[in-house]
Amino acid sequence: MRVATWNVNSLRARLDLVTAWLKHVEPDVLCMQETKVEDKDFPTEEFERLGYGVAKAGQKSYNGVAIASRLPLHDVRIGLLAAQPDDHKRVISAVVDDLRVCCVYAPNGKAVGTPYFEQKLDWFHQLRRLLDSWQEPKNGLVVCGDYNVAPEARDVFDVEKMRGQLHFHPAEHAALKHLMEYGLVDLFRLHQPAAGLYSWWDYRAGSFRRNMGLRIDYMLGSKAAADHCTQVKIDKEERAKERPSDHCPVIATFE
Repeated sequence: MRVATWNVNSLRARLDLVTAWLKHVEPDVLCMQETKVEDKDFPTEEFERLGYGVAKAGQKSYNGVAIASRLPLHDVRIGLLAAQPDDHKRVISAVVDDLRVCCVYAPNGKAVGTPYFEQKLDWFHQLRRLLDSWQEPKNGLVVCGDYNVAPEARDVFDVEKMRGQLHFHPAEHAALKHLMEYGLVDLFRLHQPAAGLYSWWDYRAGSFRRNMGLRIDYMLGSKAAADHCTQVKIDKEERAKERPSDHCPVIATFE
């Protein structure tokens, strides 16, 4: 099974890119973040034509998460434990062939020292609470998506410039560490140890051309999932397309 994650940065704006990618790559599951579309307007039929069922949790103009799968989606769950109907749509999960796949879109945090930054840190703790409430499925758990945190020095283009800044702050690293202490493994790093491998580049200042990026999109997996993971790769080519998302897909293979 191949599971992919991609912050599409507006499904309406990138639908042609996403469907073309699905036709070319044919992942079994695609987790999408920042769909920015309400459920009633989600282009479900476009995915169904390609053989994908969809579970979605969207809102107008902001956030939004969805899972498209060629295999049946079971036990779909939306939101954090204390989620209210009008909360931001940032978490959705489903069981696919006995693997629970959780698609997440962490808050950006806007700026260190602001209430938005504190809300980001709290969101990570709330996600950990959600995981603690689950019983791990037979084939394990994958929690993938846009975490808006670069985990290590090798995941940022300029350590000194980024140190202590948004996306590379000690408090963010501590929150991510607490989440992963649930028993999650960075599946990409099981197979790809090199520095300079990024999943996001700013649209400005020629950042992509100069490879001034961050690795903020990743696959976290339980031990059971990690034991069956044979490959994880970043599909950097998608970022070079015309009018791309500022993120590119990350794909994990499980056997």
